[in-house]
Amino acid sequence: MMHKMVLAISLAATLASCATITPAERRAADEQSCRGYGFKKGTDGFANCLLRLDLGRKANRAAIEQSWFYDDPFFYGSPVIRYRPIYMFRR
Repeated sequence: MMHKMVLAISLAATLASCATITPAERRAADEQSCRGYGFKKGTDGFANCLLRLDLGRKANRAAIEQSWFYDDPFFYGSPVIRYRPIYMFRR
């Protein structure tokens, strides 16, 4: 039983370490991507490239969080507007 618990904990720790990336590693990867697009470090185009990568990452994160929020069964979502004509008759 103890062997299985140690195996499960080590597997969880291994998977958690694979998913984390430090801000310095993320910045280096973004700089490499922008250099790959042809931008030179220190130029306005390079800065804009880094900015767009960061904004895209934030937009993706916000979209994921919002989709989780609306898929929650306890949240009813946006209101539904139904058109119902009203007929009035004169007497």
